[in-house]
Amino acid sequence: MRSPSPTARRTALFLGALLVLQVAASRATVDDAHSFALQSAEPYVRQGYQVREDYWGGDLGVGEKKAVRQQLFKGNDYWFWMGTEVEQAKVSVHVYDADGRLSEQPDSWQKGHFAAAHLIPKTTGSYFIIVAVESSPEDRTHWALVYGFK
Repeated sequence: MRSPSPTARRTALFLGALLVLQVAASRATVDDAHSFALQSAEPYVRQGYQVREDYWGGDLGVGEKKAVRQQLFKGNDYWFWMGTEVEQAKVSVHVYDADGRLSEQPDSWQKGHFAAAHLIPKTTGSYFIIVAVESSPEDRTHWALVYGFK
């Protein structure tokens, strides 16, 4: 049996390295989105909000939405921050109560590839945080959502 030619080995090594880089890059994008979500929370941390370690993330196509269910407690002050590494994307986050009513405060905001929703629940219960990619140059846009409270 003949061994592969040096050119065939180089091609195989190159394709293998390219595959490894592609897999690594796809994993890094949710981590990058998480970093952007945390970046949008920084000013609020200085105001005394504690950011939870757990977070949600994934990828969405333009116009797709994802619902995250979270138990929130009456009287606490919550912020949900969303980010993506795709700077040309536009994302949104909104909070609804168990009856489907929009429940966020008027100071919630959306700025390009960052968005945030503020909520001070009037009742303890399950709330639904809806994240969406409104526009993006990518087929699938990675996103992450973090939250904090005080």
